[in-house]
Amino acid sequence: MANETPPKKLRVGWFTFTCCEDSTMIFTELLGDHYFEWKDLIDFVHFKTVKGKNELANLDVAFVEGAISSEKQAQLLKKIRQVSKRLVAIGACAVTGLPSAQRNLFNPKIQTEIQPILEKFAFRPKVAKLDDLVKVDAKVGGCPMDEKAFLELFDNLLREFGVKN
Repeated sequence: MANETPPKKLRVGWFTFTCCEDSTMIFTELLGDHYFEWKDLIDFVHFKTVKGKNELANLDVAFVEGAISSEKQAQLLKKIRQVSKRLVAIGACAVTGLPSAQRNLFNPKIQTEIQPILEKFAFRPKVAKLDDLVKVDAKVGGCPMDEKAFLELFDNLLREFGVKN
């Protein structure tokens, strides 16, 4: 029928900052496991790991992995928050800052020793977890993320946005 509305899809972005990207690997594996279930439910608007053309606009959900270690990352995170209805912190670095934020705990001698590296790469003086900088709507902890908690949250988001009953 010509007037039929296409089915609603969840507009998703997946973003990675300072971390080992283990949750991205887990999510990519989950995509394979749930391909037939999710293929008609998700529109990946931004996911550099799996697609070349990405946009940063009108996201239902932004999944953000990693801690924030530079002002450039902080500004991008704030932009992601602006264009997303929900922002989910994924993995230990995003939720707690650690282990990426270990340098925040260095003694003054080591801080002085690493200062040239921080300056060279334009790193912030302290690494931040996501909710230090933006409103976070949900968190999935773990290193890598807790798969069961992620799947439960993802299912709830599909229902919240009317993609799945």
